[in-house]
Amino acid sequence: MKARKAWAAAAAVAALGTLGLTACSGGSGDADDGGKVTMTMWHNSTTGDGKQYWDDAAAAFHKENPDVTIKVTSIQNEDMDGKLQTAVNSGDMPDIFMARGGAKLADIVSAGKVKDLSGKIDPDVKKSFGDAPFSAFTVDGKQYGMPSAVLPGGMFYSQDLFEQAGITENPTTIDDLGEAVAKLKAAGISPIALGAKDAWPAAHWYYFFALRSCGQDVIENLATEADFSDECWLTAAENLDDFAQIEPFNKGFLTTSAQQGANSSAGLVANHKAAMELMGAWDVGVIASLTPDQKPLPDLNWFPFPEVDGGDGEPGAMMGGVDGYSCSNDSPAACEEFLNFVSSKEWQEKYAVAFQTIPANQDAVGAVTDPSLKPLMEAYQEAPYVSLWLDTALGQNVGNALNTSVVEMLAGQGSPEKLIETVSAAAARG
Repeated sequence: MKARKAWAAAAAVAALGTLGLTACSGGSGDADDGGKVTMTMWHNSTTGDGKQYWDDAAAAFHKENPDVTIKVTSIQNEDMDGKLQTAVNSGDMPDIFMARGGAKLADIVSAGKVKDLSGKIDPDVKKSFGDAPFSAFTVDGKQYGMPSAVLPGGMFYSQDLFEQAGITENPTTIDDLGEAVAKLKAAGISPIALGAKDAWPAAHWYYFFALRSCGQDVIENLATEADFSDECWLTAAENLDDFAQIEPFNKGFLTTSAQQGANSSAGLVANHKAAMELMGAWDVGVIASLTPDQKPLPDLNWFPFPEVDGGDGEPGAMMGGVDGYSCSNDSPAACEEFLNFVSSKEWQEKYAVAFQTIPANQDAVGAVTDPSLKPLMEAYQEAPYVSLWLDTALGQNVGNALNTSVVEMLAGQGSPEKLIETVSAAAARG
């Protein structure tokens, strides 16, 4: 896979809104008189191999650097953004924290809480990553994060359930997807798992319809101006509303979580209770953690989000994100040293295996063995452009308004017009 994709709408400007965050500084990287350093780290893997990976990485770094100890804390994914905002407000930042880039990171940068890593990233590491993954963590021309995984999205599905329903070819258009839904229903199979309780999985559906409806320039402009006046945004909402009318999602999708337990949307796919899920590349590892034997789902596969007639989006364009890690502004030099350490080929290969995902280090992609990630990697390589998740590009306030508005529309409590009105009002407030 070539690291040549620019993450559209990722290079945010530091002038973006600050969520009303204070600019007070907090304690970080405590050092005693003997020169020993203790750092704190927040990540979002709470179970299994992913959690063990970070424990092992911290221990290995300590072994090579006996004066540095890293206290690792795992935080539920859906709680991470809120806890980070609280940490920024209180001035008590972790030294190392998970970052998703875009305006979400720019908001924290503008509050003066993130260390500029420009010139602090090992040149050999940066060469092995290529420029593309770093673009999501670039704010006003400066580097504020180290990428760890490239996470484009699409449709993960069970080959066994497709075969059971008589689906012999992957859907390539939204009409094809509708036909697949009808076949799955006729076979008594829940077609698409959706964890709308967490809002963002439901909003992913709107993001992808927008990707098909809006041109690249319209989506890229979100990085500097959250403008939803183009007709394509309403068209995307209408297309999603029309698709929802065929009732493609699992029963109770509005109260289904995304990744927590066997009854989550990922759990429904993991246990063959639903055939598909629209999700990012991390889904492979999440699904594996929720199968009965906690091993990868043998029949899991992937296809791109279908094309939609009439839109300005270029065929093959993808939506996704880049996970990574940043250092708080007051963190010691050991912070960037640790990020360089885990970005080596060895530790990125371990990352790919532990998380069943695509590492950002291009020298480590040979460690990706899951069959469902192979077509995803090929599609990523061939995509004309890859846009950053809209809520990440927009930042927490506007992004959350968008996400919740999508859920309200799917719940029958809103409309395409109300969705655009709500997100436009949130953007106007800044």
